[in-house]
Amino acid sequence: QVQLVESGGGLVQAGDSLRLSCAASERTFSNYAMAWFRQAPGKERELVAVRSRGGVISYVDSVKGRFTISRDSAKNTVYLQMNNLKPEDTAVYYCATDTKHSTWYLPLNHFEYAYWGQGTRVTVSS
Repeated sequence: QVQLVESGGGLVQAGDSLRLSCAASERTFSNYAMAWFRQAPGKERELVAVRSRGGVISYVDSVKGRFTISRDSAKNTVYLQMNNLKPEDTAVYYCATDTKHSTWYLPLNHFEYAYWGQGTRVTVSS
């Protein structure tokens, strides 16, 4: 059982930056596929960024060039650096992971993840 705890959300203005953190309970966390999802009010949960076990990374088009997913294996932590934030980035952000995917597979759907954090809220004012 992997436990994930997000932090780093908050209220910012358009153009500002935030870094979200996702701390995992297992030391082998860095070997798993990991992702950040978000859910805005009244909308479905969407994938923001994903990193495969082998290090392949993908982003949703709306955040390309602004967001960066990274990990610190020593700290069992995954980050989402968010720059040039826009009001449409307002959502609750969740990190997710799963242990069963192969090295180069990119799990893009929420149902492919067994472990989720509690979420951290990001609000971007215009």
